[in-house]
Amino acid sequence: MRQYPHLYIDGRWTEPIEPRERELVDPTHEEVFAQVALGGAADVDRAVAAARHAFESFSTTSVEERIALIDRVIDVYESHIGDFSELIAREVGIPVSNRAQVTGPAEHLRAARDVLREYPFESRVGSAIVRREPIGVCALISPWNWPVQTGVIKVVYALAAGCTVVAKPSLNSAASGVLLAQVLHEAEVPPGVFNLVNGTGREVGDALSHHPSVDMISFTGSTAAGKQVGAAAAGTVKRTCLELGGKSANIVLPDADLERAARWNIQRCFFNAGQSCHAPSRMLVHESQVEQVVPFLVDEARRYRLGDPLQRSTTMGPVVSAAQFTSIRDHIQSGLDEGARLVTGGVERPDGLDRGYFVRPTVFTGVTSDMRIAREEVFGPVLAVLSYRDEDDALRIANDSPYGLGGYVFGGRRTNAHRVVNGLRAGRISYNGAATDSHTPMGGYKQSGIGRSMGRFGLEEYLEVKSVYGFEDEAQALPTLFG
Repeated sequence: MRQYPHLYIDGRWTEPIEPRERELVDPTHEEVFAQVALGGAADVDRAVAAARHAFESFSTTSVEERIALIDRVIDVYESHIGDFSELIAREVGIPVSNRAQVTGPAEHLRAARDVLREYPFESRVGSAIVRREPIGVCALISPWNWPVQTGVIKVVYALAAGCTVVAKPSLNSAASGVLLAQVLHEAEVPPGVFNLVNGTGREVGDALSHHPSVDMISFTGSTAAGKQVGAAAAGTVKRTCLELGGKSANIVLPDADLERAARWNIQRCFFNAGQSCHAPSRMLVHESQVEQVVPFLVDEARRYRLGDPLQRSTTMGPVVSAAQFTSIRDHIQSGLDEGARLVTGGVERPDGLDRGYFVRPTVFTGVTSDMRIAREEVFGPVLAVLSYRDEDDALRIANDSPYGLGGYVFGGRRTNAHRVVNGLRAGRISYNGAATDSHTPMGGYKQSGIGRSMGRFGLEEYLEVKSVYGFEDEAQALPTLFG
């Protein structure tokens, strides 16, 4: 049994004021494998006080000092990549073969460092100086589905801006949150600049959202939870950055390479066992071509090797928890009950896997926009295929959602596809499976969130803007803000 009995506050490992523990269940074997300390509101007060005190000096550090700090974090993080890979396999079922989960954070650390090197914290508008200054103490609440990467992105941009941090990982991934705190400790992040308080959203998350000494809150998670965070933060008029749920559509135009589009859609949708907010969980295919894509979808879905995520041959592990397992299977059953056509997968456990929260990779065709599997974020390996009449109909169906996090288009004629891309109401759009870029902003339209993370836009979430007048000579030496 692994033990994680401490919080990390003011540069020290410390027990909660009221010692409590939470058991962590290995989703592969449905057995407890670790215990983690739970903090409470009083621990949040301690952590926020430490961050507030540290902000006085850390906010005045030079860009060069913060770059050096990020470089140290990169070096230490890379020495622990194997530890992170093994730990997230145990706590949330992410296969060790999924290298992006542990190599991606290093890429984002470097991207933040690159942005920091070039960012103009002072610029000129006319004869005035416009300054960008760190916003203050930031509460960072990260999810379990990208347990290391999301936390790293939040922390590194806050540090790059000169802010101090109180972090709360999801309880499902609390152990990897502790390991990230260890990385920052070994990298000699100054005391109080980074603090970790594991705990429940109801207690620790709520305390952070309401806390009058927290200046900004960044939350990644479900839309329902994000609404609660936003409502709580409004009481003290905090800066709020929310990355929430998604129900992303992939529009496959009639002139697309159908096999490539179908296989890519399965790979992208079922990556991480479908537990990804940007997953293209709705695939829109012209009504005359649905039957052509089905064999490719079925073949690709059946290629996944389900099993122990610690085995390198495994390409899909279990979903994170019993609650998630039940919710996904309930959605699959709703698809059957509402008349969708099941072409592969289903509610039954995969063959040979009688234990663990394993879900069959599942594909439905004949889905209509009013069905639950078309409207709700299933957050599992379930694809809904919908048909459309023409491009305008495809855009109408794709945008007929409360979400707007991601979108995808496959097609041959670039001019035509570009029009469709521009018509999608979502924060990130990929054409023909193009890779994303860690320097570009990520965030959503509508109920998929507020604000952006990553790159220059991500850094600016942690900065306030100040206009200064009367220093005309000093202003002339600065770059102009608008070109």
